[in-house]
Amino acid sequence: MNHVHVDADAVVGGIDRGWDALQSVLDAGRAGLAAEMCGSAQECLARTVDYLKTRRQFDRPIGAFQGLQHRAAQLFAEIEIGRSAVIRALRTLDSATEDAPMVVSLAKSKLGRVAQLAAQEAIQMHGGIGMTDEFDIGFFLKRVRVAEALYGDANYHTDRFARIRNY
Repeated sequence: MNHVHVDADAVVGGIDRGWDALQSVLDAGRAGLAAEMCGSAQECLARTVDYLKTRRQFDRPIGAFQGLQHRAAQLFAEIEIGRSAVIRALRTLDSATEDAPMVVSLAKSKLGRVAQLAAQEAIQMHGGIGMTDEFDIGFFLKRVRVAEALYGDANYHTDRFARIRNY
């Protein structure tokens, strides 16, 4: 788009400043996706815990098995850390501080990984039925994979965070 002439009132963000204006809009979308992934991860965990309490094997709920308890507890901790990152990102965007791009990338990177982990763990703990249309867990996995890739995946945002922090 070199040598294109436009009226002064049609310039977005000032001459050679359009990318800066676009970044703030993209960051709002990224934070929204991080919040969506957080909700998806929380719902995957809630449905999985409910399933662990109701599905029985060897005359007891499968949630009584220590290995599954540990996996669910670890997933809960990861989701809470991600939730904190999302809350901070949304608050930072609301206050329009300079560190918004860094905080948003932190949240998008963390939730991209956590939401995929939550969906994958949910499928594993549900067993084969987790991927059937009878349970919605498979749909969560598909949506989380799309949300993680939109506006930069976890690796992109990890790199962006490192660049902003001068690592």
